Order: sequence, then structure tokens, then C-alpha cells
Amino acid sequence: MPHFFQNKRLMIVLAAIILLVALLGYSLRSNRNLSIPEQFIKDTVSLTEKVFNKPAQLIAGLFNNIADLKDTYDENQVLKSKLDKYVELSVREKALEKENKELKDMIGITKSLSDYDTFQATVTIRDPDKWQQIITIDKGSLSGIEKEMAVITSKGLIGKVKNVSKFSSTVQLLSSSDRTNRISAKIQQKGDTVFGLIEGFDVEKQALLFKRIPSNAKVKKGQTVVTSGLGGVFPANLVIGKVEEVVPDEHGLTQTAYIKPQADFNDINHVLAVKRSIDQPQKGE
Repeated sequence: MPHFFQNKRLMIVLAAIILLVALLGYSLRSNRNLSIPEQFIKDTVSLTEKVFNKPAQLIAGLFNNIADLKDTYDENQVLKSKLDKYVELSVREKALEKENKELKDMIGITKSLSDYDTFQATVTIRDPDKWQQIITIDKGSLSGIEKEMAVITSKGLIGKVKNVSKFSSTVQLLSSSDRTNRISAKIQQKGDTVFGLIEGFDVEKQALLFKRIPSNAKVKKGQTVVTSGLGGVFPANLVIGKVEEVVPDEHGLTQTAYIKPQADFNDINHVLAVKRSIDQPQKGE
């Protein structure tokens, strides 16, 4: 009895194999017509692909676009950072070049003032509310700075030392509106010298006022105005500026000249304080 069942099982397996091979052969025939179940399954699969494939592609594309956008943003941030550093370095380089030139010019001025004691200093404070009045420098009495010393840049005279502490000093600019801010000045001409006083500043014209010029003096535009040395404090022949315009005063007894400063009062960084030697004879006097 067990042997019979074993043969029966073998015959069933062989029949299943034969049926499977037959079905495979039938399904591989190229010219046969699809059965209704096959058509249904194929149409269902095709429709499913159309329904789900398109959204899936859109979603995948959206994620790809988001990833690309993030990469672009990251690259943009890196480039922006590099550009900011480049601009910063460029500005710093120009500032160093300007400072280097100013210091070189200062060395040249120091050599030309070998007859006087000079003290190099740097501007540390400039109050916007007193922009045309005063500046503060980083040298004081311990460095040899004294009250009333002339203060110049590599271009020309800018003012005088007003107050001194041990480590810093206050410089009163020529453009200060203080009525006591006067400097004896002159214009050297052939065979003649025109004397007057620098006192006051015309804010609108950005010019110093060279007053008390004799009415008969012939002062022309472009002439150079320098310190006279007659005040007893300043050395002679420190450049102040050039004549821009000459007008008579209201009484016609004297003239006033508008002087364009040789130094730029809006751009003061490095200065020299100049000390006049009492026993030093002044040139041009």
C-alpha cells in the first residue's frame, strides 16, 4: 500500500512538470492571442505604471531639485565668504599702501626740518562733533611734546598743540573757530614779502582766512602762503596753502585772502610736532 502511494505522488509531480512546460511554451508563442485574464493583468499593470510612475518621477525630480538648490546655496555661501575676504584684503592693502606712503613722506619732511626737533605721532581720536576743531595724538610730554608746538603732515601745516598730558596731546586745527587761533604767515615775493595772519576758516569755501594784508600788496591766485616765524613759536617757512581768492575788507584798509590748505584736514592720520629752537635763526627773516 505505501508503494502505491509513492508511485501516485511521482505521477502527480511528472504531470505538474509537463503542464508547466506546456504553459511556458504556450505563453512564449509570439503569434498567439492573449487570453482575457492575461489581457486584464497586462492592462492593470500598464495603468498602474501610468498612475504611479509619473508622480514618482515628479517627487524624485523635486527631491533632486531641492538637493541641487542646497548645493547651489552652499556654493554661493562659500563664494560670498571668499569675496568678502578678498574685498577686506583689498581694502587693507590699499590702507597699508597709503600709510606706507605717508610714513615715507614723513621721513622726507623730517630730513628737510633737520634744524628743528620733530616728533612723529599718530591720530587716535577725532570727535565728529568737533571735526574742524581738534584731534588727539598718541604722544605727550613723556615723548617730548610741548604746548604751542606746530603740527604738520607730509603736505603742510594743520595746527598747533593745544593741551598736553603725559601720554597724549590735543591739537587745535587751523580750521578751528577759536578767535585766539592765529598764526603769523607770509607770502614770499620777488623783492618783497607780504605779511598777515591766518585766523578763521570759511566752512562753505573750505578755505583758511589770511587777514590783515596791506591794501597795496599785490597778492595773486596760486601764490604759496607759509609761516613767517615772527610769532615766536612756530618755525618759519612751514607750508600752509595757496591763495585762491583775494578780497578787500569792508573799510578798504586791508585785504583778506582765501587760502586752500595744502594739507587735507579731512584725512589726518600721521603727523609731526615741530619744535622751534629759540636760538635758531629763522630762514627768510
